[in-house]
Amino acid sequence: MRRNESLSRPEALIFDMDGTLFETDTLLKGVHERIFQTLREEGLYTNPAPPVEKLLGCLGMLLADIWRSVMPDGSEAAQRRADELMLQYELEGLESGEGELYPHVAETLRELKAQGFRLFVASNGLERYVKEVARYRGIAPLFDGLYSAGEYGTASKVHLVERLLKDHGVSSAWMVGDRSSDVEAGKNNGLQVVGCAYAVYGRQEELNGADALIGDFRQLLELVSNPS
Repeated sequence: MRRNESLSRPEALIFDMDGTLFETDTLLKGVHERIFQTLREEGLYTNPAPPVEKLLGCLGMLLADIWRSVMPDGSEAAQRRADELMLQYELEGLESGEGELYPHVAETLRELKAQGFRLFVASNGLERYVKEVARYRGIAPLFDGLYSAGEYGTASKVHLVERLLKDHGVSSAWMVGDRSSDVEAGKNNGLQVVGCAYAVYGRQEELNGADALIGDFRQLLELVSNPS
């Protein structure tokens, strides 16, 4: 754990989903393979499938930006179809038991809730995906709100977090995430940011500007107990 400056004890914690709470590659590797198999079968994309690491590296982006990055040589029709297939296969995978939370996430969230913190999710993902991850992994009841770009049509996570704060009257919070979009969303809304350095999808420099870095989700309990 690394702390760059003192932290103020918050009333709420706002979490990113992919790469922060949910170890997305445990679901997405199979989904990626199925997407490109279907695109080939439908004649929409015949080039070799890009490596799954390219898709994992785009987590945190808005969905439309993901496919422009993953397959820039694909047609608009192929990219739209990939959107549809990704959600379909993710939901099917979750229903069949695929996909895991990062170690110690569930018990740490329960302890934070028991200590009186308000908990939220703010994700650039689709509404059904975000809500079903939380439901299937048994953590949905711990949150006061599950916010997604897919539900609210926000152009960036900055705007999504701004709406969350206003909707729930939150005056102090920590943004907890693994990507530069999380740091930006926190800082642009006057929040302190905890960067999740255990995630492997992004680059370490994406967390530049975070007020603290954690290498294990349980370290959040130490931070909230000794914020300064």
